[in-house]
Amino acid sequence: MVSERVLIVEDEITQITLLEGIVTRAGFGAEKCMSGQEAIDRLMDRAAPKVDVVLLDLVMPGMDGIEVLNAIRPKFPALPVVMLTAHSSITTVVDAMRAGANDFIVKPASAERIRTAIEAALKTSSLVGEIGPMRDQMAGHATGIGFQSLVGTSESMQRAVGLAKKAAKAAIPVLIEGESGVGKEVFANAIHDASDRSGTPFVAVNCGAIPENLVESILFGHEKGAFTGATEKRIGKFQEADGGTLFLDEVGELPLDVQVKLLRAIQEKEIDPVGGRQSIKVDIRIISATNRNLAERVATGAFREDLYYRLNVYPIHLPPLRERKSDVPALTEHFLDQIAAMEDIARKQVSMDTLKLLESYDWPGNIRQLQNALFRAVILSDSDILTPADFPHLQPNAGALTTLPQPQPATVPGSAPGPGPATQAPQADGMLLALESGDGHIKRFDELEAEIIRKALERYDGKMAEVARRLGIGRSTLYRKVAEYGLDT
Repeated sequence: MVSERVLIVEDEITQITLLEGIVTRAGFGAEKCMSGQEAIDRLMDRAAPKVDVVLLDLVMPGMDGIEVLNAIRPKFPALPVVMLTAHSSITTVVDAMRAGANDFIVKPASAERIRTAIEAALKTSSLVGEIGPMRDQMAGHATGIGFQSLVGTSESMQRAVGLAKKAAKAAIPVLIEGESGVGKEVFANAIHDASDRSGTPFVAVNCGAIPENLVESILFGHEKGAFTGATEKRIGKFQEADGGTLFLDEVGELPLDVQVKLLRAIQEKEIDPVGGRQSIKVDIRIISATNRNLAERVATGAFREDLYYRLNVYPIHLPPLRERKSDVPALTEHFLDQIAAMEDIARKQVSMDTLKLLESYDWPGNIRQLQNALFRAVILSDSDILTPADFPHLQPNAGALTTLPQPQPATVPGSAPGPGPATQAPQADGMLLALESGDGHIKRFDELEAEIIRKALERYDGKMAEVARRLGIGRSTLYRKVAEYGLDT
C-alpha cells in the first residue's frame, strides 16, 4: 500500500505523463492536475486523500506556479513543494524560494533527481525545521495558560518574565528582542493570555517569511481583482486580530513602503486593504519582535525612526540559551513530555551524561534547536534512555572532516608546531575546516567556500535567511552558490 501521495501540477500532457511514470516507479502514489486552479481546488478538498508532496510547474497559462504557491502556503505551511521549470535564472530561483518552495528542479531532469527531491522533501517535512504541533503547544494557544507555559528559573529568564508580566497589565506596544529561536512568540502569547484580551484572537505573522510583493496584502487584506492572482477578497492579519493581539515577528524585515502603512495603522487604528475604497477600523494590541538591532537599522535608513519609537515603547530582551544553560535540564524534561504526548509514545528518559552534553553545548539555534534535537533523538532512538550517542552532531568531533590521513596530536605550548593538520584549531563546538586535501596541498578557494556554506547550512538547520546573515552575503547570492556547489539536496 502506497503511503505517500505526490500531486503533479503540469499543463503539458507529455511532461505530466512522464512525471507520473517516474513518481509511480519510485513507489509513490501519483495524482495529476493540469492547471493551477485545479491544483488549489484539489488541495482544498477535505474529503480527498492527503497530499504529501507537490511537484509544481512554474510556467503555466492562467495561474503560474508562484501564484499557486502563494495561494496554498497560508493554508498548508508544512506541505513540501518542489518547483519545476525550464528556466534556471537566479531571479526565478529566488522568487520560488521566497514564495516557499522547498526545492527547485530544472527540466528536463533525470528520474533519480526527481526521486531524490521527493524523498528529501518528505524527510524535511517530517524531521527538519520547526515542529508544528509542538510549536502550537509551546505557544500556549489554549486560553489562560499565560506565563505558566514558560520554562526556566535562571536569573535572566526570571527578569524577562517579570517585565512581561508588567507588560500584560497594560495595552502599550511591546518589542521583544532576541536571537532566532529564543522563544519570542511564546513570550508574546504569554503576554496576550495574561492580559485582559485573553480569549480573543492571537494572530502571529512572520514578516521576514512573506514575499515582498505580498506583505501589504497579507497584513491589510485585498479586494477581488486588486492585482494579478487576486481572484477573491481576502481579509488581512489586522482584521483577523481585531479585538485581540497581532504579533509581528521579525518586524525589522518589513519593506520601507509597508512600514509607512503600518505606522498609520497603529496611529489611526484603521487599515486600507489593497484595492479597497474605504478604511476599516481595527482594535488590536501590537506586540512585535526582532532578531536584528533596530536602532542600527534606523541609523542606516533601513527602518523608519518614527515607527521604531512607536513599537519600542516597552522593550523586553530574551537571553540566548547559552546564557541560561541552567535552564537546559528543565527545558529538556518539558520537551520530552510534549514529544511523548504529541507522538503518543512512551516517554523517554535522559542519562546524566546526556544532560551534561546538552548543558555544555552552546546552542546557536537556541531553544528551537534544542527542541528539534530532542525530537530527532526520540524518534530515531531504539532505547528508552537517550544517551550521548543519540546526539552525534553535538559531539566534540561532530564537525571534523575525515579527509585527512591521520589525526595529529595537539601542539604543546612552547614546542615547534607539527606539519599539516596539527596547525588547525578546532572551534568550541568541534567543527573543523580542513585547509589541506588528502595529498597535502592547500584546497582550492571554491572547495573551501563550498565547505563553509555546507557547515553553515548544517549549523542553522537550512534556514537560508539566517545562513546568509551569518555569512554576510545576500540571500540571492547564497541561493546561487548553493545551487552552484550542489548543496541543495
